[in-house]
Amino acid sequence: MKCLYCGNEESKVIDSRSTEETNSIRRRRECLGCGRRFTTYETIETTPILVIKSNGERETFNSQKIKIGIMKACEKRPVSMRDIESLVADIEKQVYNLGDEEVSSKTIGEFVMEGLKKLDEVAYVRFASVYKKFKDISTFFEFVNEYEKHLNSNKK
Repeated sequence: MKCLYCGNEESKVIDSRSTEETNSIRRRRECLGCGRRFTTYETIETTPILVIKSNGERETFNSQKIKIGIMKACEKRPVSMRDIESLVADIEKQVYNLGDEEVSSKTIGEFVMEGLKKLDEVAYVRFASVYKKFKDISTFFEFVNEYEKHLNSNKK
């Protein structure tokens, strides 16, 4: 690793720790040339995954977009940021575990719906109301009634 201060390419690792937020390792290094210390992060290089949107356009997979959608659904709900980040990480793993170079936005939406269903019922219904693009209020009520039936059948 090239030293940030003197450009020397020789350094030694003093400390290594995994980071909780991302799948990376934080390394504290000391330059063997000038003796100054600096921090580097090591992450896994992944092949980019393209998301096929409902209109057929493709864009690079971005877990931040998922996080923003989940945060909006969980607004004013008793859901911690840690739970949201954990759900986003789980969805990201599911997407990468598909092993495909492309994934539909519908598949990602279903992953989010499944995760929110377990996390918070109100957030689940909020997300569904946007994701499913209900045509009118009766379609929305049909969805809520189906969900309620599902909940009642699981309680028995």
